[in-house]
Amino acid sequence: MTPPFMNGDFITNLPKAELHLHIEGSLEPELMFALAERNKVAIPFKSVEDVRAAYSFTNLQTFLDIYYAGAAVLQTEEDFRDLAVAYFDRVAQDGVVHAEIFFDPQTHTHRGIPFDVVARGLFAGIDEAQARHGMSVGLIMSFLRHLDEEDAFKTFAQAEPWLDQFIGVGLDLVRGRASAVEVRPRVRGGWRCRADAVRACRRGGAARLYPRGARHPAGGPDRPWQSRAGGSDFGRPAGA
Repeated sequence: MTPPFMNGDFITNLPKAELHLHIEGSLEPELMFALAERNKVAIPFKSVEDVRAAYSFTNLQTFLDIYYAGAAVLQTEEDFRDLAVAYFDRVAQDGVVHAEIFFDPQTHTHRGIPFDVVARGLFAGIDEAQARHGMSVGLIMSFLRHLDEEDAFKTFAQAEPWLDQFIGVGLDLVRGRASAVEVRPRVRGGWRCRADAVRACRRGGAARLYPRGARHPAGGPDRPWQSRAGGSDFGRPAGA
């Protein structure tokens, strides 16, 4: 007799939490094609099968190439809602009852998509997940490391009306990559900080911005940390 914990249904039905998911990276090939057609956006793939083949990536850069190609089809509030709903419907099948997901506003604002369009769409998807699946969800805003400090502060200003609804902030792309901006919280709990602490960012409080090559002050609540100056374009979207 098979023990209950070896049973597939038993494992699937166990309640689970997903604590690190970049929502734009969850875009499935079918939805990518549907949104490309809806918004008349050209993508470098001829079929769903081509996209699936491209997901057999060999390093982060080849993943980022398809990641940014997929992000290009996200144009409207409805698109971001559909992206979120598709993800939540999928993970609910695996027993996920709580999710904390990242999103990259600068990936979209640099394409001319307003911050509010992204946020409203994602929160609409979150509301639907809570209503449909009883799922609890936290949304984390990420800054892109290859962009400069000025862009980070601009994004932060656009995010201010939404800060009470975010559970934290984070960083995207490769830790070892040369960084023009490093957002490093000075609060207990690692490199994410709660949204109420994020407000102190511009005042040099709970969350701080450090220029390239800056060292986190020794003796602070986090371990001393150094961003690496120089380096390659690994981690930067192709053509950026």
